[in-house]
Amino acid sequence: MNTSSVLPPLYSYDHNLDSDPEKIGRLRDSSDAADNVEELRRRFDEDGYLYMKGYLNREQVLGARASIVKRLAEAGILDDKEDPMDAICVPDSGYVFKPELADGNEEVHDLLYSGRLTEFYRKFFGESIRHYDFTWLRAIGPGKGTNPHCDLPYMGRGTHKHMTCWMPYGDISFELGGLMILEGSHKRMDLLENYVYRDVDAYCENKPNQKKAADEGGWTFTGTLSHNPPVVRNKFGGRWLTTEFEAGDFLTFGMFTVHASLDNHTENRLRISSDSRYQRASEPIDDRWIGEKPPGHSKAGKRGRVC
Repeated sequence: MNTSSVLPPLYSYDHNLDSDPEKIGRLRDSSDAADNVEELRRRFDEDGYLYMKGYLNREQVLGARASIVKRLAEAGILDDKEDPMDAICVPDSGYVFKPELADGNEEVHDLLYSGRLTEFYRKFFGESIRHYDFTWLRAIGPGKGTNPHCDLPYMGRGTHKHMTCWMPYGDISFELGGLMILEGSHKRMDLLENYVYRDVDAYCENKPNQKKAADEGGWTFTGTLSHNPPVVRNKFGGRWLTTEFEAGDFLTFGMFTVHASLDNHTENRLRISSDSRYQRASEPIDDRWIGEKPPGHSKAGKRGRVC
């Protein structure tokens, strides 16, 4: 792991991130305040995120990884001549969004939805919590990372105070490409207001092209803020913040925090991670993401109106 304060050249969505220390930096590690919930809340309000280094049991995280790579291997995604734990993918397997890998996966569910992680959110929210029943599990192959965006356009029909947990299932170097947060972006409602409250599954019933897209389970608005992370940073100010992650770390942030990911510049390795969501049980929940088979962004999750 690179512990130097100087970051190597980094890329996101095929764009070189300016190495100027006023434009890029490292995430603040809040594990030192793990037992001080008031300080965690203060930092979350200030930063829009909490990076909890080594907070979870490393062996439990790697056990969850083992359950995921086993399923990836069975699906023919991994090179069968390599150790599955190394997640070496077959050529051209590319980006793999595989939420079904979490279905019935006891190791993943135990990690995300019980024990130390859910206790963290219970203490942070100060009351009983509820989590979404849908788990966003990804295996990112070599190539472009994720575009800058906020999460609210994808899950804003309930409370707006829920939180995302980004979980790395293994060590993630700069080369493999982890998540990055745009510093202070959650405070820039002057720039976010016309974007962040839009619903990716809303459409105009009286506009044939939009209705056709919705009937096919598609979108007319993708939720993407931009395809150019440096331009977003220049507009919002602040720095892109990232780090090299290890199994046992997690990163949590709110619905108004702009985030993206670094590109995967390895030759053939998958970056395995998941997103899970948590909220106060007393607050309304987005019904696209709950139940035995959440409808999500399918046709059943669309919401039409006359525009």
